[in-house]
Amino acid sequence: MTMRQMSLATLLMCLTSAALVAAPAFAQEKTLTPQQQRMGECAHEGKGKKGDEYKQFMKTCLKSKKDAVAAAPAAKPAAPAAKTPAAAASAAAPKQTAATSQKDKMKTCNAQAKDKSLKGDARKSFMSDCLKA
Repeated sequence: MTMRQMSLATLLMCLTSAALVAAPAFAQEKTLTPQQQRMGECAHEGKGKKGDEYKQFMKTCLKSKKDAVAAAPAAKPAAPAAKTPAAAASAAAPKQTAATSQKDKMKTCNAQAKDKSLKGDARKSFMSDCLKA
C-alpha cells in the first residue's frame, strides 16, 4: 500500500467511526418543553393571522395556556376556567385601542414638531408636553 492509499483508508475509517458514534444522537427524538408545546399549539390555532393581529393572538393564547397549565397542578376545584383565545383577545381589545390612540398622538405630535421645525432639546421638551396632554 502506498502512503496515499493508507491516508485514504485511515480517513475512511475515521469518518465511518464518527458516523456510527453520532447516529444514536441523531436518532433520538427531541422532546419539547411545555413552552414549545404551547407555542406550537397556539401557532396552529393562529394560522391565517398576520402581523400585529398574529402577535396579539399569540400573546393572549400563550398567556391563557400558561394560566391553564399553572392552575392544573394546583388542582383547585373552584378555580375559574381558563379563557379561550377569542375571549382573551376580546379582553385585550381596550389595551389595543389605548396603544392605537398613543400611536395617533405620536403621529400628531411629530407632525406638529416638524411644522415648527423643532430640533434637539426643544423638540424633546415639546414632544414630552404634547404626549402628556
